[in-house]
Amino acid sequence: MSDDYQVGREAAFETGMKNRRSVLGDAHVDAALAKQTPTTEIFQDFITRTAWGDVWNREALDHTQRRLLTIAILTAVGNDGELDMHIRAALRAGVDRDTIAEVLLHTAVYAGVPNSNHGFKLLDAAVAEQL
Repeated sequence: MSDDYQVGREAAFETGMKNRRSVLGDAHVDAALAKQTPTTEIFQDFITRTAWGDVWNREALDHTQRRLLTIAILTAVGNDGELDMHIRAALRAGVDRDTIAEVLLHTAVYAGVPNSNHGFKLLDAAVAEQL
């Protein structure tokens, strides 16, 4: 690997880690890194550089818009674990419960009522824990 390539990777990782911590919170990122193994290390590096260091760093959408899109997509594909995590992260970041509910309702029309129904259950549980 050339020095320039390595410098670019390191910069993307640093930016990615900043975004990842901003969106998901230090506790979640620290827990994910603590569970990292030699097998999963390459994946953690990949998602930090690409998802968080590139896509989440683009200026066309702000983080709130990206959070809402992520919630809609995770609802549509039925990815419960990631959906719960992103709902909670959005609430912690100040995204209004009603806004998240609107995203879930809209997703029901285009991606299916059962997945959105489950999303509403996750949202209720997350809001109840905040109270």
